[in-house]
Amino acid sequence: MVTCNLAGLFARILPFLVPLTCYAQATDHRVVVYYQTTHYNGSTINDVSLLPLIKSQPEVSATHVLIGAIHVVTEEQGWIRLNDYTPDNPIFDHVWSDAAAVQAAGVTVMAMVGGAAAGSWPRLGGDEANFELYYGHLRDFVGTYNIRGLDLDVEQSMPLSDIIRLIDRLRADFGDDFIISLAPVASALTEGGGNLSGFNYFELEAQRGSSIDFYNGQFYYGWGDASSAADYEDIIDDGFPAEKVVMGQLTNPANGNGFVDFDRVLPVIQELTAENPTFGGVAGWEYFNSLPGGDNAPWQWAAWMADAMESGASVVKREISSTEKLRRAVRKEYRQLRREAKHFYRNYIA
Repeated sequence: MVTCNLAGLFARILPFLVPLTCYAQATDHRVVVYYQTTHYNGSTINDVSLLPLIKSQPEVSATHVLIGAIHVVTEEQGWIRLNDYTPDNPIFDHVWSDAAAVQAAGVTVMAMVGGAAAGSWPRLGGDEANFELYYGHLRDFVGTYNIRGLDLDVEQSMPLSDIIRLIDRLRADFGDDFIISLAPVASALTEGGGNLSGFNYFELEAQRGSSIDFYNGQFYYGWGDASSAADYEDIIDDGFPAEKVVMGQLTNPANGNGFVDFDRVLPVIQELTAENPTFGGVAGWEYFNSLPGGDNAPWQWAAWMADAMESGASVVKREISSTEKLRRAVRKEYRQLRREAKHFYRNYIA
């Protein structure tokens, strides 16, 4: 697919000027890159650049870049912070200029709100006066920096009504083309699974699924396992459509518990893509040290993942062995029995 995108040209009275360029995209599935570490080794001058994502190869592999983490803070702290500083701090100049460039190349630039740090969600919740006070600054941030979507990473308990109010306001203020995703732990997308957000994602999907573009499931830290297709299949079997579920992974073992190396994750991605033509894609936490390239070439992770999904998609087009056919048939029968058993149990306890 070839993309020519003018999005970066007209961001709020041309804050950044980027030439129109046409790029070929490497995959039809999402490749989501989380971009939190913006400088190497804790410095304020050794920039982590996004530009290799669009300049290192003929095809652009990343489909979404999620800048984070955005924190909603007090007036004394500046209302909105990108990690430890307000977004207009000069140390982030390269972040916004790079973001404009990759957006002009057809990559959707979003911002991740929340995460492990507490505070944002109570400020975006509560009574109407509290919500309006803090939401207005988040809305202004989105407009100022030409953010094309928000990833809502709710890792503290929040009422369902509060997240629905936020989604409704974002949709009303920014329209249908604005991307809204959430980043639950993977188990929260299964019936009765562990959940950090407080609200029920099945209820959220039932009430506002039409306003949510996708879910970046966290398949690490014990909340999900990317070394097999089973946890992802559980989510699909429990009712979430494959096109809305992105398999979030760690890009480096230094980034947390649950890293799965490439030799083990490759067949999983190929299998999921082959059996789910609308497979939602993959997400990587996080960009700066992504393997296999590490600090020197973090863009390689996106390229590798795009290739893995494309190779999986090609499996659909070619004949598979009788042994593989049998294995898949047995697994599908098992999944059907497991799904029926879970439904029977839920009906029984109800």
